[in-house]
Parts: sequence; structure tokens; C-alpha cells
Amino acid sequence: MKNKSLYGMPAAQRRGTSARALVVAAMMLATVVLSTGCSHQADDNAQAAAVTARNVTLTAEQRQSIHLYTVAPSTFHQTVESIGAVDFDNDQATSVLAAFSGPVSRLLVSPGERVKKGDPMAIVDSPDFAAAIGTYSKALVTAKNARRLADVDKDLVQHNGVSQREYEQSQTDAASAEADRDAALQALVSLSVDAQTIKDIQAGRLVSRIQGVIRSPITGTVVEKLITPGELLQAGTTPCFTVADLSRVWVMAQISASDLASVSTGDTADVETGVDGQKISGTVDNISAVVNPDTRAVIARVVVENPKGLLKKQMYVRVQIHAKQASTGMLVPVSAVLRDDENLPFVYAAQHDGSFARQHVTLGSRTGDQYIIPDGVNAGDQIVVDGGIFIQFMQNQ
Repeated sequence: MKNKSLYGMPAAQRRGTSARALVVAAMMLATVVLSTGCSHQADDNAQAAAVTARNVTLTAEQRQSIHLYTVAPSTFHQTVESIGAVDFDNDQATSVLAAFSGPVSRLLVSPGERVKKGDPMAIVDSPDFAAAIGTYSKALVTAKNARRLADVDKDLVQHNGVSQREYEQSQTDAASAEADRDAALQALVSLSVDAQTIKDIQAGRLVSRIQGVIRSPITGTVVEKLITPGELLQAGTTPCFTVADLSRVWVMAQISASDLASVSTGDTADVETGVDGQKISGTVDNISAVVNPDTRAVIARVVVENPKGLLKKQMYVRVQIHAKQASTGMLVPVSAVLRDDENLPFVYAAQHDGSFARQHVTLGSRTGDQYIIPDGVNAGDQIVVDGGIFIQFMQNQ
């Protein structure tokens, strides 16, 4: 027989055969899609069932190792934890400015050295210093002579040796000269001229070498040296040293907006330096009225006694502020809180049927060995505080 192909068929017959083939192909494709969709749906359902955590039921023997805690409202004093940086107590620190102009000839102290009030810190070859000593010496002589003449006129006016007008003028000149002398003396004191030099000038003794001395205005520690030998100082403008009393410092603690309501002035605080776990006590004495634009935190200033010098400027420390105002809320032991695969906190709560179910919670701040739980537990809930790890293991089997 003659072999007939599709191309040997008449045009109408070829069109019919092609149409039937397309229909069959479409039906087969639909069957594949439906079977695939059903397969994916079945897999998704199985996966969802696997992810859903099931409650855990323990045997009577296993329950012997489980300890429960009944949640109840509690009154507590909240502890706010933060980090802070050490700073000088600005009430006990001062910047030492040059009281006179001139080049620095010698430095007498170094950073870290302890000084007492009035101790010399630097020597300056100062024309201002020499001019002040010269002015005082002249004022002494002028005041002495003016007073002597005034005393003579006082005796003469009693015997009509001088007129009343001349007598009054001599008294005015003496008072003016004495005022100039006192002003010149005050200028020396403001320049920190030592008492022995002033006594030598008053006694008329020659001062061998006139040099300016920069002295410490307070007792404390030299924490900054800002000048070098040969540097030219400008009176009243050049900072030379910073001296601070480090027996007391400030710790600037950063408080988040959520914890701000729990912090108030007068609260006690513990500062941890990280050295041997040692804590130093302090007190909150000021809370900033503005928010730091970089950290969005508010600075709480903690005053800390620092007799051993453990706290250094710019040192980072941990701060625990203990609120003096009491709060009320739900507390649970730290041992009750576990974490799931997504690191979310939860507790195991006992159910009415005797099983244990996961109950996700919101953690607040920690107070001692307990967490504040703002949300996730209710009064009367019984949660596992000992044995939760075992229940979690059973649940994951």
C-alpha cells in the first residue's frame, strides 16, 4: 500500500489532525501542572505542620525534675543599665592661663604629677612680671614719702606753719599714693608672685632675678600640659596646664528614651571599670534637658568618689542606676527565659491538660536575677523555672 503521510493528506484533513494534537497536548500540560501544584501544596502543609511547635507532655517521673513558678504582680526598684564615659568634675578642675606675657624658659611639672595650691609649674621670662615689680617698688617709695610729708603738714598746720588748704592737699596726696601702692601689691598677688619676693621688695632688698612664675591655683593632679619651653605666652589668653582634683569625677551615663522615666536625680548607681569586677558607688546629680543628636540618648551625670584614682578621663565604664522610686509589674526568674531558633525569648507555661506550651514574652530590664516582663505572661500563669532545657529538647525530637 502506498504510505500516507500528514503532508500527503488533503489540507482539510491535515488541519483536523493538528487541532486534535493541540488539544491532547494542552490536556497533558494541565494534568502536569495540577499534579505539580498538589505536590507543592502537600509539601508546604507538611512543612508548616513540622514548624508548628507542639505541646510537650511529660511522664510523672519526668515532672519530678520540673520546678514551676507562679507569676504574680510584684513591687520592685528598677535597675537601668547603660554605658558611660568618665570626665573631670568641672567644679574641681581648672584651666591654668598665663597671667603675663613672655617666653617659657622652664617647665617644672609633668602630666600625672600631683601639685598643691601655689606650687610653681613653669618659669617665664616676662617683661610684664618685671614691670609689675618695678611699679610696686616705686609705689612703696612714693606712698612712704607722701605719708611722711602729710604727717609733717599735720604738725605745721597746728602751729600755723602751713595753710589749711596745703594741709588738706598733702593728706589727699598721701591717700592717693597709698591707694596706688595697694593696687600695685594686688597686681603682684594676681601674678602669683611668692610671698618672700614681696617681703624682700617691702624691705628694700634687691631682687636678684625677676622671673614670672606660673603657679597652680588649686590642689590636684596635672592632667594636661599645653605649653613647651620657648613658647611665647600671651597674658590672659594662652592655656598652659589643666589641673584637676581627681578624688571625685563625673561619669556621663547614656540613658535611652525607654529608660528615662525610671531615672531621677538622687538615684544611687554602681560603676564597673572592668578591673576585677570592682564596683564604685555614685549618685545621679543631674539629668540633661536635651537629647544627644548622634545617639538619641539623654546624659545622666553620676558623681563618683575616686580616692584610689581608678577612674580615668575618657574611660568607658558600665553603669547600673538603681531607681529609688518603686515600680509594679510582672517579674520572672532569669532561668525561666529561653530562646527559640529565631532568638526570640519565650517561657514554658503549664497548660490545663498537664502539657507545657511555649509562650513568647517581651523582655524588659533585668532586676537582680529576674526579668521585668511587660507583655507575654499574666498573673497566675505557672511557668517552668528549672527544667526548661529538657522540655525544649523533648519538643525538638
